[in-house]
Amino acid sequence: MAEILRYPGAGSEPPQAPTLPANIEAEAALLGALMLDNRLVEDVQLKLRSDHFFEPLHGRIYDAILRMTDRNMIANPVTLRPLFEADEAIKEVGGPAYLAQLTGSGAAIIGARDFAHQIYDLALLRALVAVGRDMVEVALDTSEDVLPLDQIERAETELYKVAEQGGGEGKVKAFAEATRIALETAEKALNSGGHLSGITTGFDSMNGKIGGMHRSDLMILAGRPGMGKTSLATNIAFAAAQRFLRDQEDGIEPEKSAGAPTAFFSLEMSADQLATRVLAEQSNISSENLRMGKISQAEFRNLARAAAELQALPLYIDDTPGLTIAALRARARRLKRQKGIGFIVVDYLQLLQGSGKSSDGNRVQEISEISRGLKQLAKELDLPVLALSQLSRAVEQREDKRPQLSDLRESGSIEQDADMVWFVFREDYYISAKEPKRPIEGDDGKVWEAHEQWQRDIERVYGLAEVIVAKQRHGATGKIKLKFDAHVTRFSDLADEAYLPDMRGG
Repeated sequence: MAEILRYPGAGSEPPQAPTLPANIEAEAALLGALMLDNRLVEDVQLKLRSDHFFEPLHGRIYDAILRMTDRNMIANPVTLRPLFEADEAIKEVGGPAYLAQLTGSGAAIIGARDFAHQIYDLALLRALVAVGRDMVEVALDTSEDVLPLDQIERAETELYKVAEQGGGEGKVKAFAEATRIALETAEKALNSGGHLSGITTGFDSMNGKIGGMHRSDLMILAGRPGMGKTSLATNIAFAAAQRFLRDQEDGIEPEKSAGAPTAFFSLEMSADQLATRVLAEQSNISSENLRMGKISQAEFRNLARAAAELQALPLYIDDTPGLTIAALRARARRLKRQKGIGFIVVDYLQLLQGSGKSSDGNRVQEISEISRGLKQLAKELDLPVLALSQLSRAVEQREDKRPQLSDLRESGSIEQDADMVWFVFREDYYISAKEPKRPIEGDDGKVWEAHEQWQRDIERVYGLAEVIVAKQRHGATGKIKLKFDAHVTRFSDLADEAYLPDMRGG
């Protein structure tokens, strides 16, 4: 006859089961805070799931808040009420009026992140309790064959599942999975004609040099003012979004597309200014004439047609000025969730702000935090990030105005964090600025000769641009020649022109 085990000091009554770790008040306070300020959702949703709530009703309310904010709707007691009219559990706590009770303490907003952390930690503890109980029950059950090693392996598996809860923190890829992803990348390059394994830049010559823009890469596009950085970035953003749209129409699966829905964070230009540029590029009308209304009826028809074609373009512009790197990352996560973006452009890096904690007024440290944050964003969302950057004035002091890595402003961290660094350079910009005195009748031969030499120089480089790949983790450095139409600020491939090898040897 089996002996009944008793706890020390216990009487004839069995001991009460210990209560599971939970904090119902913290759950209620967090839900109230989320309904008072929907922006807090971005801070907690990556880590916290509805099944982390101990009270099932709270989990359902949390899910409803996420669904509504995901659809860009306001989630508050009034908008959530219809969803819980028939909920049996809410009737036991006073009906839908319970939603308004949750928002009773405005002070909860201050501690929302702490509440979320505690709810998550307590959920992990409950998961550990469940694993422990299961281990005890299995170990005590001797009705079947006793296989202690199998039980230990099972317990280890369950413990690792608990450790893996909460998203992608610290996950390790098996080599088999990593090779599968590498093979898929190679297959994509093969199917695209043997050179494009990432997202298209819109330029065959650039794609041929870098293989497209790769997931989790941070690319820096730098140049002096007037070189056309923003124009090149808008050209690339448009090409990526347009390619995704065409691939969709052709029935190509989104993950196999060479394009991507694109988010353009424009810290310098407003959304309508950026849209004007894109319209000018696509309708072949000068953006200056467009703004001033100096267009013909035929040009206006071209403009209207281009605008109609761009209506469905998956290109999303955020022109909020003075964004911090933390705010940009939160907005990017939201766009990834809501719009499925696969490519991000930031114009430009030096207009972003750091957290204010690590910088202490030190701009170099602040830029380090920003470049590191952009690289982390690329890895976290598994997409390419193209960040524009200004160059220092050192370029102007040299005879050869071609940029170098040392010209990046506050450059150490930018160069270190970037997977690729591109410089855009237009020699005609500098040559046109050096036009000598125009000769008139009576001037000596030297004046005429100087101006004729200048004309030959400007004809040689007019409308040409170079994209200098100064750093590339995936391949060689070098130069790519493009055509630049200053009239409509559009870059394009040169006819029969590929990239030039790096004359410095790579």
